[in-house]
Amino acid sequence: MANNIPPILDIGGILISSEILTEPFCCDYEKCKGICCVEGDAGAPVSMEEIANIEEVLGIVWSDLSASAQSIIDRQGVAYTDKDGELVTSIVRGRDCVFTCYDGDNCLCALEKAYRNGKTKFCKPISCALYPIREKNFGGGLVGLNYNRWVVCRDAIEKGKALGLPVYKFLKEPLIRRFGQEWYDELCEVARQLGC
Repeated sequence: MANNIPPILDIGGILISSEILTEPFCCDYEKCKGICCVEGDAGAPVSMEEIANIEEVLGIVWSDLSASAQSIIDRQGVAYTDKDGELVTSIVRGRDCVFTCYDGDNCLCALEKAYRNGKTKFCKPISCALYPIREKNFGGGLVGLNYNRWVVCRDAIEKGKALGLPVYKFLKEPLIRRFGQEWYDELCEVARQLGC
């Protein structure tokens, strides 16, 4: 891999950290059990449009939610503004996303479960689908993408290394969902030119 990769790249007007091209990553659900849904100090970032989509499918996923999650949603809704001023999904006990449901020891997203079962057309917030990429809006249409390192994802890094799978390839589908096929093709071409 080339050593002269700039730390920040402009891909079709989107600023991205070069780590998205170079760092290995592949979720290992067998080991992590979906821990990213229940660890942390805030919910998943959401847009107003996503909040509307979630509210639209809430009745479909309601029975999959815990009583605690239902109570939180009844009190404050599906989202709130966190300490950084961002809209995020509501959480239970200061950490678990309200849309977490369980299948044995595994944490699942009730929204994604309903989508995969053909019950809804909304999968889950794009911030969840893009993880470990975090999107930052700087204003004036400027968007940046960073690779977020989190200790709970160490198994994903190991699996990504074993498979030779960098972040941007692991997240092909959500990156296309968010930015489009043409943008993703440009990203892949830049990665190829840089030897990633």
